[in-house]
Amino acid sequence: MRTLIQALRTKELRNKILFVLFMILIYRIGSFIPTPGVDYTAVHDCVTTMSGSSQENFIGLVNLFSGGSLLQLSIFALGVTPYITASIVVQLLRVVIPRFEQLHREGQSGEAKLTEYTRWVTIGLALLQSATIIVTARSGALFNYMCSNVIADDSPITIIVMILVMTGATGLIMWMAELITDKGIGNGMSVLIFISICSGFLTNLWNIHDETNGWVKFGVVVGVFIVILIFVDYVELCQRRIPVQYTRRMIGRKMYGGSSTYLPMKINMSGVIPPIFAASILSVPTLIAQFGSSDQSWVKWINTNLGSSTTVWYIVLYSVMIVFFTFFYTSVTFNPEEVADDMKQYGGFIPGIRAGRATAEYLNYVVNRLNTVGAIYILFVALIPTVLIKALNLNTALPFGGTTILIIAGVGLDTLRQAKAQTEQFQYERFLTATDPDDEDDDKDKKAGKDDDTTSDDAPAISAASDKDKTASVSDDSDSDDSSDDDSDDDAVASTK
Repeated sequence: MRTLIQALRTKELRNKILFVLFMILIYRIGSFIPTPGVDYTAVHDCVTTMSGSSQENFIGLVNLFSGGSLLQLSIFALGVTPYITASIVVQLLRVVIPRFEQLHREGQSGEAKLTEYTRWVTIGLALLQSATIIVTARSGALFNYMCSNVIADDSPITIIVMILVMTGATGLIMWMAELITDKGIGNGMSVLIFISICSGFLTNLWNIHDETNGWVKFGVVVGVFIVILIFVDYVELCQRRIPVQYTRRMIGRKMYGGSSTYLPMKINMSGVIPPIFAASILSVPTLIAQFGSSDQSWVKWINTNLGSSTTVWYIVLYSVMIVFFTFFYTSVTFNPEEVADDMKQYGGFIPGIRAGRATAEYLNYVVNRLNTVGAIYILFVALIPTVLIKALNLNTALPFGGTTILIIAGVGLDTLRQAKAQTEQFQYERFLTATDPDDEDDDKDKKAGKDDDTTSDDAPAISAASDKDKTASVSDDSDSDDSSDDDSDDDAVASTK
C-alpha cells in the first residue's frame, strides 16, 4: 500500500498507472464485442446452460487467459494464449536451433530479433487456433455439445472473415501488451493475464455459494484460497543465495573489484509453465476423441479417464508431467555452464569452488535440489483444487486452480516490485538533479553581472572538494592499497591549486 501511495504521488508513475488502466479498459471492452457472424444470443444461452468445467483442461486455460472471451466468441476470444505459446516455443527452439541461442547471447539486438520471430509465430498460431475454435464451435464441441448453431452463416467467406478478425484482434492484444511493457508498469502480457483471471473470479466464486446453498463450504473455499495465496507468496519470495566474490583488478593506478555479492536462485525456477504444459498435453487426447465415434472403446476410455481432472489417471499423468516439465524447462532457461563462464570472465568465483567446470557442476547440483523442492511445491498447489472438489463434493469448478494461484501471486509480486523500483529510481533521479543552493546564488550573480572574486574562487573550491570526496569514497574501500589513497590526495591538491 505504501508503494502504491508513493507511486501515485509521483507524476511520471501516476501517468504510467493511468496508461495501464486505459489499456485494460480497451482490453475489457474488446472482450464483449462479438465476432462478426456469431449469433450472440445463442452463445449467451449456451454459456448460461453450461455447467462449470475444470479450469485445468486446455479449453479452460484458454478461456481463463481470455477472461471468459473464448466461450463468448468475442473478437478477443484467443486472448494472450497465442503469444504465450509462441514465447515458450521460441525459448524451446534455442535448444534445437543454434542460431536462436546465438541471438540470445548477442544481447539487446539479438533479443529484438527473437521478439520479432515471436510476433510472427504468434500470428501463425492465432490463425491456427482461431480456425480450431470456429470449427469446434460449429460442431458444438466447444460447449460440450449442449448447444449448436451458434454461427448463423457458416459459409466459407464468413468463416474466413471470422478467422481474420480473431487473428487481427490477437495482434492488437500483442501490441497493447508491448505498450504496457514499454510505457507502463509491469510486464504487459502478465498484466493482461492477471486482469483476465480476476475479471471472472468473483462470479465463479459466488457460483459455489449458490450451488452449496450455505456459507460453510463457501467459507472453507475462501479460507483455503487465502491460505494458499499467502503460502505461494512466501515461497515465490524465497531465494537460495549463492555467495560470489570478485577478484581485485588494477586499472591504471586504481584498484577495482574485491567485492562480495550473491547469485539469487528461486525455489520455483520454472514458474507457471509446468502446469500449463501438462494441461495442454493432456487435453490433446480429449480433442482427438471428439472426432471419433462415441461407441468406440478408445473414445469411451479417454472420455472416462481423461475427460475430467478428478480421475485417477488424469491426476497421475498430470503429476508426472509437472515433475518432468519442471526439470526440463529449467534446463532450457538456466544454463549452469553459461553462468559459470560469465562469472569466470568477470573474475567472479564461489568461495570454496574452483572457477570454471567445478562451478558449473556445483550450480547444476543446486538447481537439481531446488527443482525437486519446486516440483513438490507446484504439485501441492496444482492438486489442491482437485482435492477440494472431491472433499466438498462440488459439481462446479473452483475459480482458482494451481495455475491461477501461481499467476496471481507471481504477477502481483512482480508488478509491485517494479513499481517500487521505479518509485525509488524517480526519487533518486530527482535527488541527483536537484540544484544546489550555492549554485543558484552563483547563477544569480552571473546574471546580475556581479564579478565577485569570492564567488569565482568558491566554484573551483567546491569542485575540488567534490573531487576529493569522490576519490575518498573510492579509496575508502577495504580492498584498496595505501598508494591509491596518496595518489587521490595529490590529485585533489593539484585540482585545488
